[in-house]
Amino acid sequence: MQFHPQPAPGVARPWAFPAPERGSLPNGLTVLRCHRPGQQVVAVEIVLDAPLDAEPEGLDGVATIMARALSEGTDKHTAEEFAAELERCGATLDAHADHPGLRVSLEVPASRLAKALGLVAEALRAPAFAESEIERLVRNRLDEIPHEQANPARRAAKQLSKELFPAASRMSRPRQGTEETVERIDAGAVRAFFEAHVRPSAATAVVVGDLTGIDLEALLSETLGDWSGDTVEPRPAPPITADDTGRVVIVDRPGAVQTQLLIGRIGPDRHDSVWPAQVLGTYCLGGTLTSRLDRVLREEKGYTYGVRAFAQVLRSSAPDSDTGATGAAMLAISGSVDTESTGPALEDLWTVLRTLAAEGLTDEERETAVQNLVGVAPLKFETAASVAGTLADQVEQHLPDDFQAHLYARLAAAGTVEATAAVVSAFPGDRLVTILVGDASRIEEPVRALGIGEVSVVTG
Repeated sequence: MQFHPQPAPGVARPWAFPAPERGSLPNGLTVLRCHRPGQQVVAVEIVLDAPLDAEPEGLDGVATIMARALSEGTDKHTAEEFAAELERCGATLDAHADHPGLRVSLEVPASRLAKALGLVAEALRAPAFAESEIERLVRNRLDEIPHEQANPARRAAKQLSKELFPAASRMSRPRQGTEETVERIDAGAVRAFFEAHVRPSAATAVVVGDLTGIDLEALLSETLGDWSGDTVEPRPAPPITADDTGRVVIVDRPGAVQTQLLIGRIGPDRHDSVWPAQVLGTYCLGGTLTSRLDRVLREEKGYTYGVRAFAQVLRSSAPDSDTGATGAAMLAISGSVDTESTGPALEDLWTVLRTLAAEGLTDEERETAVQNLVGVAPLKFETAASVAGTLADQVEQHLPDDFQAHLYARLAAAGTVEATAAVVSAFPGDRLVTILVGDASRIEEPVRALGIGEVSVVTG
């Protein structure tokens, strides 16, 4: 039997995060373009300076309703016609509001980019905001809220925000509003928020994909270039303050067979020099199935299907010559365990944190984390949408265009001692707010016995 010769491995090609080209249109719109040969589905992200803390008092959720209404009809198309035109382009269009601002996301075949960009420009320039459509979106949002309350993970996140941030802070309240605030939203409120905050001079368009044969500058001028609006000074970002006094809040769910855990505090954002080491240390703590938390709570004890540690940027501001950049990230540990194991699981989790502080990470853990984080990058960013989303994140967080490109070198350069110091500082055992969504009658006493903070119970 004759076999074909064994293929020889190729030479690994160097990889770097794509570098965008920066420009602008006469109307003030900033443009980041990134040519990615072979990516025939083009991704467009439009970042708008319409943060949640700009919502009028008592109208939490108006930014979300406005975002959803952008694709619900314009001065030229009804909602049904607009959807049909998008479908003919083979395009998907989405928009959502968060603390940093509003994001409009488009994916479309390169051959249909001109038509799809025209529709996006139409939605940004002259949305209809018909009363009937706004009323429908408000009803839909009100229908979502009870389902979110019933979801243990969503309920835990809501309670953690309420616990961490002052009541006057927008970050203490649900991103998409409450029943009380959403009920007040009407077409007039949506249009007023749109007119106050949606303008090209405070927006950035990120375009990523195979742009071969596309005169992007002319295309943008013909579409988004017709969008106009007043130029205004950037809104000053309010300071982010939080109370991370160690404590436990149980959201009572009588009869629950599992307890949802969410343990968190706020810490440095990507502007801080500690960020790469913090990413590395957090990954070693709970970033994968082989991390310390999973090894103990999942593999050794069988308490859970998985526990994760992560850092999620909440909001960043532009660097200031006097104070530097100000911003914060949510540092958190999340997972779920069966009700009877709640006390033992928390005890073991705190043991992991204390052991980490006392003994530090190992060189092997650090090396594995670097290989995983850096090695997966070419796969993580193989689509135009993933590259566009990351570039848009950098815009929102006032980071330089080459931040992600340099991050991997900084991760590889972070040592074991540095990563240990960063993760221990991020998750100090006595400065964590613990939210437990579960049956208080069964978990309260075991949790109190742990001595990890004052324990209180709220209704679910």
